[in-house]
This record gives sequence, C-alpha cells and structure tokens, in this order.
Amino acid sequence: MQGPPGYGPVMVLNNKTQRQTGREAQLSNINAARAVADVIRTTLGPRSMLKMLLDPMGGIVITNDGNCILREIDVSQPTAKSMIELSRAQDEEVGDGTTSVIILAGEMLILAEPLITEMLHPTVIVQGYTRALQEALDICERMAKVVDVENEVQMKEIVNSCIGTKFSNRWNDKMVEMALQAVLTVARSKTPGSGTKSGQTMEVDIKRYAKVEKIPGGEIADSVVLKGVMFNKDTTHSKMRRRIENPRILLLDCPLEYKKGESQTNVEITNTDDWNTSPC
Repeated sequence: MQGPPGYGPVMVLNNKTQRQTGREAQLSNINAARAVADVIRTTLGPRSMLKMLLDPMGGIVITNDGNCILREIDVSQPTAKSMIELSRAQDEEVGDGTTSVIILAGEMLILAEPLITEMLHPTVIVQGYTRALQEALDICERMAKVVDVENEVQMKEIVNSCIGTKFSNRWNDKMVEMALQAVLTVARSKTPGSGTKSGQTMEVDIKRYAKVEKIPGGEIADSVVLKGVMFNKDTTHSKMRRRIENPRILLLDCPLEYKKGESQTNVEITNTDDWNTSPC
C-alpha cells in the first residue's frame, strides 16, 4: 500500500508476524532444515520404512519416496520450502536421490550450526563447503568408470541400486528387468561424443517416450513392457474382436464421435411410404 507523499510504501502485516534477523534467523533456518530432513530420514536405506500420508482429498498414500512425501507437506517457513523445492528439482533432473539430497543438505546445515554459534561468518562457511565440493568432485572423477550399456549384468546392478528400496524382494528382479528394458527401448544414439564406450552419447527421454499405464486387477507379475503405442480402450460392442493381428491403422486428426446438429427439425409423416424415405 502506497503511503502519503514523501513516504515509502506501507506494509500491512498480521499481528502474529515475527521478524528475525542475524544469528537468530540463521539458527531458525537450520532448525527448519533439520525438521524437514527428520521427516524422511527413516525412509532411506534397505531397512527403510514406509510413510502413510493423507492427502487433502481424503486419499491414503503409502510410500517411501522422499519427493512424494515432501510434496504432500504444507509448510510456510522459507528454508523448509527451499528444501522441498530442492527435492523436486532433484527428481526432475536425475529421477532418483530425492531423499538423499534432503538428508545431506540438512546434515550440512546442522554441522554449520556450531560454527554459526562461534560467530563465524556464513561467507567463510560457504567457502569451506565450496572447497569440499571441489574435492568431492575430484574423488568422484577418480572413482568413476565407464559403463557398457550392452552389459546386461552390469546394467541390472546399477538399476537395482536405484530401485532396490522401492519394492519387496519378491518383485525386485521383475521391476529391474522392466525398468532396464523400458529405458533401452526408448534410448536413442546422438552425435559421436565421449558418453559411452562406443564413442556415442545416449539420449533417454522417459517422460516423452515412455508411459506407465495402470489397469485394475491382476498382479505385478502380469506387468510387461510393450514396444509400441498403447491405448486403454474397451470394446464398444460385444461382437467386436478382442485381438487383431497385422491390422491396418488409420490416423485421423478429427473426432469420430457422432454429434447432434444444433438445428431442430420437426417432420410430420402421414403414411408408411414417407417413413421409408425419411432421412431420420
């Protein structure tokens, strides 16, 4: 709201609004990050536990995925919101590690708390974390090794490390095989580079070329990967065939549904012959 001439804008705030500055605000942010990390800390690792959530619509969600849990949480603290946004960005860019990135970020802020209480400036702390980041990247570069995408055993071990905590041991092998088959189906080679052993980089756009279709009934063992296009449509007539091999497919960019005309017409029929010739 604009104030009188010569004065700055006037801000109208709630009576319960609190303002924090300096060390008090920094410690409050650390406590908020600790609270967010503690929410999903027990969902990490092979002995992780599931969380039961109640969404606003009354539905129940049971999961141990960090991003799925945090997006159902309604927070107002700015640092807590930043932590949830960090999890969402991790899920969009990488697709995994949403729980790990929140726990690591929370631990880094928790370790910075004693330094804050000792009156160490945050810029100095950030410089130390930057040097540690560079050292970690150098270690990762030395430990990294080339992965052959045609080595099925090696690829299954990599996929198993990602989704090993998402399913029970009964369906783990099935899910790993389906995930690997789906990725290799939509993977496309790009221009020559240094991405793979063969000198080519692979582009995998799962969100664009892969789709998960859920059909009620059956078991997880009935799930398959289809190399093609799937439409979840049922037959409109009992005499329609359920299976057609080598069909001829017609692609249309217009609907085939019958639409009733906007104009209304009344037809008066006086004899049987007029009924037979009527266009109705």
